[in-house]
Amino acid sequence: MQEDIQKAVKVIKSGGTFLYPTDTIWGIGCDATNSKAVNKIYKIKERSRLSRFIVLLDSPAKILDYVEEVPDILWDLLKSLDSPTTIIYPKAKNFPKNVISKDGSIAIRIVKHEFCQKLIHILNKPIISTSANFSAEPSPVVFKDISEELKNKVDYIVKTGRDKMNKSKGSTIIKIKMNGEFEIIRP
Repeated sequence: MQEDIQKAVKVIKSGGTFLYPTDTIWGIGCDATNSKAVNKIYKIKERSRLSRFIVLLDSPAKILDYVEEVPDILWDLLKSLDSPTTIIYPKAKNFPKNVISKDGSIAIRIVKHEFCQKLIHILNKPIISTSANFSAEPSPVVFKDISEELKNKVDYIVKTGRDKMNKSKGSTIIKIKMNGEFEIIRP
């Protein structure tokens, strides 16, 4: 795993894209703070630039580096989560425009997957996470289901976790409204 992480970090720091396992499904990622790298993912996925991606962090302590404020109740929620949950925060900061939604929000998941945690910790930057498929196609549950065409478009493919079955769906998504209320977008 360590060699995989080192290779992925090198690719990410050079502005490249990579295919990797997450705590939900296989994903395509890059440095979430690198606008050019993010544009590469839009091109790879053939995705509308109006749609935004999820950003992964390795620790709740880093959230305030990327959002203006977090309601106090959310800190307790983050501690109690036992399944992958993405939270959409209002008032994103320190991201390029092509990562932040038109309304100024950002979708962040604190990842509990060992590979992702170690990678993000060493990189010391958030990474983009989007399903390893072309837009409008089903998300692959196992590595072998990822199309060869897509595999050929990324700069690096992680070897770790190729033989494991991931969850068959993405994360739960919760949106924090400006008034502090929560809305479940995807259970």
